[in-house]
Amino acid sequence: MSAIAASSIFVATLVFVLWQPRGFPIGYTALIGGAVALASGVVHLSEIPQVLGIVWDATLSFVAIILISSMLDQLGFFTWAALHVARLGAGKPVRTLVLILCLGAGVAALFANDGAALILTPIVFEMMRALGAPPRTIFAFVISCGFVADTTSLPLVVSNLVNIVSADFFHIGFLAYARVMLVPTLISLAATVGVLVLFFYRDLPGHFEVARLDEPRSALRDPSLLRLAWIVLGLLLAGYIVGALVHLPVSLVAWGAAFLLMAATRRRKALPLRRLLREAPWQVVLFSVGMYVVVWGMHSAGITAYLARLLQTLSAHGPWAATLGGGMVTAALSAAMNNMPTVMIGALSIGSLDGVTPTVQQLLLYANIVGADLGPKFTPIGSLATLLWLHTLAQRGVQIRFGSYMATGLKLTPPVLLATLAALCGWVLWLH
Repeated sequence: MSAIAASSIFVATLVFVLWQPRGFPIGYTALIGGAVALASGVVHLSEIPQVLGIVWDATLSFVAIILISSMLDQLGFFTWAALHVARLGAGKPVRTLVLILCLGAGVAALFANDGAALILTPIVFEMMRALGAPPRTIFAFVISCGFVADTTSLPLVVSNLVNIVSADFFHIGFLAYARVMLVPTLISLAATVGVLVLFFYRDLPGHFEVARLDEPRSALRDPSLLRLAWIVLGLLLAGYIVGALVHLPVSLVAWGAAFLLMAATRRRKALPLRRLLREAPWQVVLFSVGMYVVVWGMHSAGITAYLARLLQTLSAHGPWAATLGGGMVTAALSAAMNNMPTVMIGALSIGSLDGVTPTVQQLLLYANIVGADLGPKFTPIGSLATLLWLHTLAQRGVQIRFGSYMATGLKLTPPVLLATLAALCGWVLWLH
């Protein structure tokens, strides 16, 4: 009976999170689902501290990273970078697309996939309009921005909320995580560039008139703060590395950088800090807590044991089967029911496995991350970031229907997913 109750609460919560009737916030929806799970006895009150212990660092880190990216966006940092990249493209569309994809990968690595998709895409859209690009070319560039934001959100713990949740659950340090994921990310980027260029090659014009673009420096609200932005980014990355060595929570480092940037810009009154703080993704904190309570209820009811048995079977056939099979299962589940609950279910399932070698368990947990990062590219509901991204584009007159999105995603994602999972398995086996 508890399994039926846990499943019903999970499905109802997920439906309302994705539906968002009348714009009802996702955080409150997930909290209501968690409250129902508690009231029904699916989850016990004594288990809540354990849930909070898993999600607090991940969600607070994510909010800080998005806040930093929002401040840099307001300063014009990302527009400045995109204009520089466009000029490096020298009017050649294919070269410009490749450089934009590399920029997107860098933004995703440091500022999470949400920051890369939601901030960079509007900038690239306006840039393409300024270049006089036809609609099919604009479509190619904006789809590519959204695609690369997810496929390259692998290299660092902070590159995706999924990564942070998984790293916290399995107690993986910043450097240990980066050591495993660096090579798979490079392969993912190479595969992403390859499939996007091949897929959209016919939609790219012969030449861009780069002279139509503004000077990069004109994008900066306060040019004197550009050096400060680079200093903060350097300190942020150094903080991640030092923090990993002394076992500091990632959120402490991220918020330290956020406060430093806020303090510096406040002195010059360069940013609307109150508005930025108010618009920070606080709902994600509530969503993570509430959804994890709901997922924990499924785990307590024994539902995650079914996935654990499947992963156990795959593991019995060796590391390649575990990596490729496990990653594809996670990707499919992420596409069907969103990547956040999927990665939580996957982590709980992997953590309960018995008789699996440390190497195979490591492959399973990283394959779970890869699947949850790339799986959302199959469907629009695969991640909340994608839904927000589509909404952002719609506000600018670019309507991408769910059918068109899936038709594109189903063609582009499989080769990138398989290449990344294969690179992950080969790299981890080489490390061992």
